[in-house]
Amino acid sequence: MPRSSFFTDFSLSAATAGFVATLVGFTSSVAIVFQAAQSFGATPAETSSWMWALGLGMGLTTLLPSLWWRQPAITAWSTPGAALLATAGAGYTMADAVGAFLVCAALVTLAGITGWFERVMSRIPVALASALLAGVLARFGIEAFAAARTALPLILLMLGGYLVGRRCWPRYAIVGVLAVAIGFVFLQGQLHTEAVSWSLAQPVFTAPRFSIAATVSLALPLFIVTMASQNLPGVAAIRAAGYAMPVSRLIAITGAATLLLAPFGAFAMNLAAITAAICMGREAHEDPARRYVAAAVCGLLYCVIGVFGAAVTGVLTAFPRELVVAIAGFALLGTIANALAVAFRDDGHREAALITFLVTLSGVTIAGIGAAFWGVVAGTIALVVQQWRKT
Repeated sequence: MPRSSFFTDFSLSAATAGFVATLVGFTSSVAIVFQAAQSFGATPAETSSWMWALGLGMGLTTLLPSLWWRQPAITAWSTPGAALLATAGAGYTMADAVGAFLVCAALVTLAGITGWFERVMSRIPVALASALLAGVLARFGIEAFAAARTALPLILLMLGGYLVGRRCWPRYAIVGVLAVAIGFVFLQGQLHTEAVSWSLAQPVFTAPRFSIAATVSLALPLFIVTMASQNLPGVAAIRAAGYAMPVSRLIAITGAATLLLAPFGAFAMNLAAITAAICMGREAHEDPARRYVAAAVCGLLYCVIGVFGAAVTGVLTAFPRELVVAIAGFALLGTIANALAVAFRDDGHREAALITFLVTLSGVTIAGIGAAFWGVVAGTIALVVQQWRKT
């Protein structure tokens, strides 16, 4: 049987999922990336270069593997890494930052080449991995309904559209919700397009400077946070969706791409979890073999973001925050439900999975490491205690 092409596999639902993933992934944390750049004293041109490097890096590492493997391989920038840099960057120059980015990228590449991270992940029970994913995603489901506090008519309209869409045309429910929401905010005059500036982003090269201080204070924490808070739930998302993806190779690809683009501002790229779940869910397509189209569309849009920089930034940030969090929450409902069902299916793992879910959902940060890592740690400890020497 001949291999299908991207164009024959293309669908409106998958393209919409790719757009929603881009919208959510970009608007939810772009401000943190700007703060990280400014903490190193970045000029406007250097900040634009960061967006160029990150956009192209995420776009190509998402688009090319997805088309090659015919599976939704989605990458992202490290949001907790950006938050770390925004607070720890004071006192360091842009050259120090680039040196730290290169060290971190080398460590990520090494983790991918050796395969040690994937081997560790393979020892985590499916129930705990699913609970971890549910805990990461549930926050978006909660925020979708919490947005009703400030935009009740919009959220009610979107919820009604979602319920009707799931009943009448389930494949295009999110398409309809997004169209209705954009139309509503447009009529209400809530689209803030005044921030759009039509200009191309220009890469700015910064020669790296390596130092022990920057390695200890920036590179190593950035590596730990990226692996524990981003790649860990990213692998969980892949496995929960049932894809047999070469995880180690994909991690190595993100590390190598960061190595190439770090002098232009790419601080850390990694596996995505939230945007990946959007592209890997049933809302993208009923056939899992055709969901890679959503990832490919997401990758294409990230490339456009990289090329046009400030212009696309203005377009995507023109949407009200409530619309962004609500469309993310509704798009993830099916994935959250499936992850919870898998997590709590086995009586022997149920309590440990619940602990993993609750710790991850809490958002607790200890020693600069996010809740995703500590959720797995807590769940594993609970599982070991419950099953120690148990027949």
